[in-house]
Amino acid sequence: EVVKPEEVDYVNKYDRDIAEKRLYKFVDRTIALARDYVSGPVEITGLTLFLGGDMVSGDIHEELTESNEGTMLETVVHWTGQLASAITTLADHFEKVHIAGVVGNHGRRTRKSRSKKRVRDNFDWLIYQSVSTMLKDDKRITWQIPEAADTVVKVHDTKFLLTHGDKVRGGGGVGGIWPPIKRMQFRLKANPQTAHDIMCIGHWHQLVLAPSAGLVVNGSPKGWDEYAATSGFEFHEQDTAQAFMLVTPEYGVTVSAPIFCADRASEGW
Repeated sequence: EVVKPEEVDYVNKYDRDIAEKRLYKFVDRTIALARDYVSGPVEITGLTLFLGGDMVSGDIHEELTESNEGTMLETVVHWTGQLASAITTLADHFEKVHIAGVVGNHGRRTRKSRSKKRVRDNFDWLIYQSVSTMLKDDKRITWQIPEAADTVVKVHDTKFLLTHGDKVRGGGGVGGIWPPIKRMQFRLKANPQTAHDIMCIGHWHQLVLAPSAGLVVNGSPKGWDEYAATSGFEFHEQDTAQAFMLVTPEYGVTVSAPIFCADRASEGW
């Protein structure tokens, strides 16, 4: 998706070139956090990477079809290589990388959201499958690509539920997104297949780091866009930030921090 700065009061700009810069800023700063900020007696034995869907803006809305930088197929081809390179760089540092990937709503091929074939009829799934095939001989990297909308990932003794978050309904009241998200989480915790300690979602394009409350909402590297501006949503500098957590066998999540992906100076705008 292309975001023009003049249409969002010059608080953001986004295109394919900037998207690549933010991807590699994420990789570099993830490594820096683990290497330089979490040091001392802590031994990090690997990385779990959550891919929470909406890897593409898609063409579910007519204006996206008109303004996206490339077609969907071109986008898949381009980002398969970019994502594979980013994951290989992470594996070079962490040695072991486990990747869990669920699909979002923007990658679907239909205008309306569907329940049947939600995963296999989604461009997010195609990207995950393509990257995993490209990296199949790299024994440092393992994959978890479910056929369902949700997946549980166990890191030491902590169970994370990864789901995109578009199943949440509401969020426009005084309490914001918290009440509807927690209601959905209550239902998912009651299901033995999705019982968990911490739920990780995206979709809402804002960073909420609250692992002690059992919830992490990830930001979107795209950041502020024309839809957010015309809808009167609240602007946050952390909208592009990604969630970082250190998980230990003894205490679960002991460190959580934002990974800031946007850098106006290096992006040249």
